[in-house]
Amino acid sequence: MLEWFANYGLFLAKGVTVAVLVIMVMLMLGRARRGDMPGMPLGHLAVEALNDRFDAEADALRSLVWDDAAQKAERKARKAKAKAEKKAAKQTTEASPKAQVYVLRFTGDMAASAVAQLRHEISALLAVAVPERDEVVLVLESPGGLVHSYGLASSQLARIRAAGIRLTICVDAVAASGGYMMACLADQLIAAPFAVIGSIGVVAQIPNVHRLLKKNDIDVELMTAGQYKRTLTMIGENTDEGRAKFQEDLNDTHELFKAHVAQWRSQVDLAVVATGEHWYGQQALSLGLVDSLQTSDDYLRQRAAEAELFALHWREKKTLGQRLGIAATSSIDNLLLRWWQRSVHSPRV
Repeated sequence: MLEWFANYGLFLAKGVTVAVLVIMVMLMLGRARRGDMPGMPLGHLAVEALNDRFDAEADALRSLVWDDAAQKAERKARKAKAKAEKKAAKQTTEASPKAQVYVLRFTGDMAASAVAQLRHEISALLAVAVPERDEVVLVLESPGGLVHSYGLASSQLARIRAAGIRLTICVDAVAASGGYMMACLADQLIAAPFAVIGSIGVVAQIPNVHRLLKKNDIDVELMTAGQYKRTLTMIGENTDEGRAKFQEDLNDTHELFKAHVAQWRSQVDLAVVATGEHWYGQQALSLGLVDSLQTSDDYLRQRAAEAELFALHWREKKTLGQRLGIAATSSIDNLLLRWWQRSVHSPRV
């Protein structure tokens, strides 16, 4: 009898477990479908007042290392300063409010996928920013990637310039190739002393296994319409004519890249910097590729003393498929970044 109850309990537990799993899967699928429905909200804009964060961080440390008298004196001085600023604004016939600084972050991958968030953030700030008073600060990090993807990201930044809003771009680690395509749009381009800047160049690499297939008596049929529909292939036999056309396309893309840089940073000598090389921040400053050397942390702290800073971040709702694939995509990006950092183009110190 006891054995029967034990078996029944085990059966019941299995049944409940299966039922719970089925319900969870149905809920996830339902959410995924709702996320794909037109008209449903895709995300929301998160806004953080950076001045408050900076003050809170400093207050937390003061409470540990200052005595009560010093803390009280500091708070009193802060209140007196705020009162004086308020009084001065009232005495002015036309009170000019503090400048608003909108802080964005762009961490680029091969496909510049962060542009999906960047476009929402820029659209939001352009609705409220005041030309010739406010500023946008973009903290940029990218080793480059696909030409059309970074071209779109650059076009998003051009919207800020077109609206008459000052654009400052800070590079703490790397703005290479497509990353510099974005960075050169800045009114003010700031780099850390050892940040990697450049290169202004174009590269493409295609493996070809035609000889391996031929050795194993495997034929490949490639049919195209149009003389240059396919120039180089991975599995077909490449020709000198195809290679020449492919190189011509790379050269054309390089010319477009150089024209883009010349449009936004006319002070650089393209004959010197558009060679596909990269430079560290100190070298880039002497070549006119950047305007000054400083970390983004220092710049933002300085601006916080005279302006109101707001960090914007568009948080996108992920569908089920996106949530399942995000871990794999992140792993691939990390592997590519590590490979780039360990390559000959990035010496280790």
